[in-house]
Amino acid sequence: MLRRRETRAHRMLSLDQERAHLAKAEQDIAAGQMRITAQELRIQRMRLRGHDTGRAEELLDRLRQTLLQWHAHRAEILRAIRRLEGS
Repeated sequence: MLRRRETRAHRMLSLDQERAHLAKAEQDIAAGQMRITAQELRIQRMRLRGHDTGRAEELLDRLRQTLLQWHAHRAEILRAIRRLEGS
């Protein structure tokens, strides 16, 4: 009986931790999207002023790649939450 309570308590703690990770991941995704939008606007301004945008576009590509990774991480967290809620 004690073992069952410990397991349930551990599962609840893990579920709370995963939910906290989900909240952080969602904040990171929102912030990443804002960075991408800001970088896109910078590139537009640079083009209008005749500046080379090569490095700025490289950064934009890295930002987009990072955002994709953050979305994948969020999906992993959601799978963990579903698994913990189902057990």
